[in-house]
Amino acid sequence: MKVLISGATGLIGTQLTKECHKAGISVNYLTTSKDKIEDTPNYKGFYWNPYEGEIDKNAFTDVTTIINLVGASISKRWTKSYRETILKSRTTTTNLIYDTLKNTKTNVKHFISASGVSIYPNSESRLYTEKNTAVNTTFLADVVQKWESAADQFKNLDIRVAKVRTGVVLAEDEGAFPKLVKPIEKGFGAALGSGKQWMSWIHIDDIVCVYIHILKNGLRGVYNATAPNPVTNEKMTRKIAAYLNKDLWLPNVPGFVLRLVLGKMAVLVTKGQLVSSKKLEESGYEFKYVNVAPAIKNLL
Repeated sequence: MKVLISGATGLIGTQLTKECHKAGISVNYLTTSKDKIEDTPNYKGFYWNPYEGEIDKNAFTDVTTIINLVGASISKRWTKSYRETILKSRTTTTNLIYDTLKNTKTNVKHFISASGVSIYPNSESRLYTEKNTAVNTTFLADVVQKWESAADQFKNLDIRVAKVRTGVVLAEDEGAFPKLVKPIEKGFGAALGSGKQWMSWIHIDDIVCVYIHILKNGLRGVYNATAPNPVTNEKMTRKIAAYLNKDLWLPNVPGFVLRLVLGKMAVLVTKGQLVSSKKLEESGYEFKYVNVAPAIKNLL
């Protein structure tokens, strides 16, 4: 089996490539840097420039599944121009892959796209499943809608489409987790905003294995990729502090302060969604990290 991964050098993509190799799956990957092109029997890079409409069609040779992970980080300040970058890095890239497949004879039968739980409205009480049709009114929800719409185009080519709505990925050195840990380690940890906002999290090992699970089982449709037991921001903060043996003596960081510092990006830490993973579990996936305490212990 051979897959094509876009975003293969990112946080999830790097680990997913390793997991694919463990499973005997060869990986082709797309890169915008010709210096990052490797050519080994099970790991081959191909150049593309999505904004110029350039892509090496050889990337699709013998590929049966495309895993689409590419997208600019949402953890940089959301200026007007960067908001455009966030959106285009997800839609322009996906559209280029679609247009290329539409005009190229390939063996691709499965398209698996990253997505986000931020499509669901912010709530401290409502549990969201994949059947919920309510959509948030935020910038990120708009991005996710357009991202998923771009992914759905592949159905026109008789390709199965799976969309992986991912929660907060907990990883040791990248993403949200180190940002949560650092102030607590220094003795300045505190819950953010009300602290009651939900963090529907998932360990890096699980999100990678979720992709493998969807790949191997040929699944289609929307799947919430979050651990079975979400926690509030306050509980996450307290669990990390307890493991580090640090006291939390500061009051919660007020929402208005976070908005002053982070601008519109503050919604990432002051709001959240309570998301169900039941559909994924019913498909046969067994989580390695069901509760947050073992996940924190593993990463620290």
